[in-house]
Amino acid sequence: MRRCHSVGETAILLHMTTDTAEGGAPTLTIDELAARAGMTVRTVRFYGTKGLLPPPVIGPRRVGHYGREHLARLALIEELQQQGMTLAAIERYVQQLPTDLSMHDLAIHRAVVASWAPDTAETVTRQELERRAGRALGEEDIERLGAMNVVRPEDGSYRVDLGLLRLGVQLLDVPLSQDAILAARKVLIEHSRAAAHELSQLFRGEVSERAAQDVKSLSAHMQPIVVQALLTTFQRSLREELHEWLTDSEESGSA
Repeated sequence: MRRCHSVGETAILLHMTTDTAEGGAPTLTIDELAARAGMTVRTVRFYGTKGLLPPPVIGPRRVGHYGREHLARLALIEELQQQGMTLAAIERYVQQLPTDLSMHDLAIHRAVVASWAPDTAETVTRQELERRAGRALGEEDIERLGAMNVVRPEDGSYRVDLGLLRLGVQLLDVPLSQDAILAARKVLIEHSRAAAHELSQLFRGEVSERAAQDVKSLSAHMQPIVVQALLTTFQRSLREELHEWLTDSEESGSA
């Protein structure tokens, strides 16, 4: 399965899947949180004891409730593990993050980490697919994930792009048509590829006279920096566009 995935694509789709959800009160029990994250309750508790998760909000009957920020933090931890980081390294990484990061901020961090990874696809059973998705998936869900190039049925099993699965599942609940999502994806792929090409040409001109080993080292060092810069720039531009759109809508409504 070929992944047509870009940082810009991830950023705008993260806005679509998280902006309307910010600020919601924690409502998930630990069992529900574990199911959504595709983990065991024991693993979630373990992360909590290690300080990787903030404590739950204690509700009636002393029951702890978790929110979307906890879910986003678990997704980030999972992504860091897939990069081969040890638990100690993950602890150091998480401890460096600001304590007041929102779900959206955590999702952006995960997008940056995910961009370092090579394409990863696995063939899994329906049960394993739903476990990793953190929810039951109907036939319509499978079809929509297939249209997004996230899941492809293969002789009773499913070929899954693990880097896009969580994002694809989030998009199942977005109140936009499939055509709109795919059109947005196409625009983002085209523009992100153009940006990548122009940046590559720029850097190539700067390092053309250097030794091959120096070029390789510079490339490895620059990739996360460029990705972070692209994400930040895109996020701010998108926020400005959305603000202008909402302002125009409010002015039209009051006219």
